[in-house]
Amino acid sequence: MRKLKTILVVLAAGLLLLSLYFFWPGQPVKVTIPEGAGAGKVAAELRQNGVILSSTWFKILVKLTGTGKRLMPGEYALRSSMSAEEALWKLTHSTYVSSIRVVIPEGWRMEQVAERLEANSVTSGAKFLELARAQKLEGYLFPSTYLLKKNMPPQEVINLLKSEFDRQVRPLFSKGFPEGLDEKKVLIIASIVEREAMEDSERPLIAAVYINRYRIRMPLEADPTTQYALGYWKKALTYKDLKFKSPYNTYVVGGLPPGPICSPGQSSIAATLAPANLDALYFVADRKGKHIFNSSFKEHLKAKRRVEQAAKEASR
Repeated sequence: MRKLKTILVVLAAGLLLLSLYFFWPGQPVKVTIPEGAGAGKVAAELRQNGVILSSTWFKILVKLTGTGKRLMPGEYALRSSMSAEEALWKLTHSTYVSSIRVVIPEGWRMEQVAERLEANSVTSGAKFLELARAQKLEGYLFPSTYLLKKNMPPQEVINLLKSEFDRQVRPLFSKGFPEGLDEKKVLIIASIVEREAMEDSERPLIAAVYINRYRIRMPLEADPTTQYALGYWKKALTYKDLKFKSPYNTYVVGGLPPGPICSPGQSSIAATLAPANLDALYFVADRKGKHIFNSSFKEHLKAKRRVEQAAKEASR
């Protein structure tokens, strides 16, 4: 009986300590996580503000849970003496004080990003666009979901998007580039892939086609580059559109355009860095969400006719 009482006392004490660890009623604390802060910097910031007891345990938790990419900059409402587990949950599941959730989709050009930022009262779209153009940031404004604030300086927003690019994409570049390509060329091709691909599984295939064309100095003839040259994403291009004179229109200029035509997502960049082992030079949309790939122009024309015939029959 005495042994049972001892066990119960120990269990009660353990539960008390555990509850104090997770639910200690500390004082309210506002913590600002700076742009580009990794787990180490975040842990140090929390420890310095008395939010957590151990920065080491916080960093271990981030690694174990794989939540490093979800640690966003901003001002958070926390409290002193929180458990590292609760602090991490708050940082990855709560919006920070006065936050605005802004989604930047993959494949958007900088004008679209500027419009969305202004529409959400984050910053001046015109000033953002002016700075982004001056710094030649097409392709580097990483598409993701951001927690931002109202009336932020445009350069601060740019730095945030660029830091996310560095965090998500730089590790991919560190593994090297396909033969004949470098960072800029990969981003240009990836941006075209982003606008062409409808299925993730086809990104490496589409990347292979454009890399194959580039390597044999064959015109890319990529519709998205013409759309970009026109200044908007026009769906049904005309013969006149394809003749539009612009260094970005790959129907009238050889090689790659001068720069990316949008900000590609991580999957399109990864596909360009590791293209499919494919000798195809042509592809045509099958109007069902995928593409048909061919290495000869003759077979490509046959595939186009089959697609057109199928569309006619379906419309009857």
